[in-house]
Amino acid sequence: MTLEPRARLGVQLQPQHAEYSAIRDAVLRVEELGADVVFNWDHFYPLSGDPDGLHFEGWSMLGAWAEQTERIEFGTLVNCNSYRNADLQADMARTLDHVSAKGGTGRFIFGTGAGWFERDYDEYGYEFGTPGTRLAALAEALPRIRARWTKLNPAPTRDIPVMIGGKGERKTLRIVAEHADIWHSFVQPDELGHKLDVLKRWGDEVGRDVSAITVSNELDRAGQDVEHADALYDAGVRLFTIGVSGPDYDLAPVRRWLEWRDAKNA
Repeated sequence: MTLEPRARLGVQLQPQHAEYSAIRDAVLRVEELGADVVFNWDHFYPLSGDPDGLHFEGWSMLGAWAEQTERIEFGTLVNCNSYRNADLQADMARTLDHVSAKGGTGRFIFGTGAGWFERDYDEYGYEFGTPGTRLAALAEALPRIRARWTKLNPAPTRDIPVMIGGKGERKTLRIVAEHADIWHSFVQPDELGHKLDVLKRWGDEVGRDVSAITVSNELDRAGQDVEHADALYDAGVRLFTIGVSGPDYDLAPVRRWLEWRDAKNA
């Protein structure tokens, strides 16, 4: 892989267990602290804590984030392809790109995946299917999304970066090889080399040089310390993410990881 020279930090503000005023404030604080990207997620119910606790829909709030921020990139980590028509997703993404541009270049990152949280599907009336059918739907949607971007008037202000989440070797990494600018997973450092080899083989098969794909991984799971982050960096990760949940959105861990990022980039 051709590695980006700089490490970047993304902060996922999980839209659960908090009033929206707390989320709005956290977005501003994350930008002021100097993070590179702010994410939410695309679910309809909390993923931890009280399963019926406070929760907000992700795409709606992204328009507000586009307006209230000035510098930081933003998006979902990650969108569930099943919940919206592919062409609609493209138009929503293009609109967010323009809302965030403010006379310049847009800042939206189109993070997407096949979906997995069965309660969302059941409660909102979507067909859950199987992992295979959901991945097939994602593979079908991505060319439609890119095609729609070429037809919209006005066009996006930039080539909107596509982030794809997942690590499956038979299907997901093929989709990553074909379509992703950023690949996000929870792969451990000792697994990453193998996964990148698989990704390269898929790139060779589909006729794409995957060396420019940015590798993204998570920093906030149990036991992940500086040594773990260093190992991920050495293995090729350049976008690191940390999740923060409501109700209070404690950003002390964000400050710590920003110091680590800055030391890496010094």
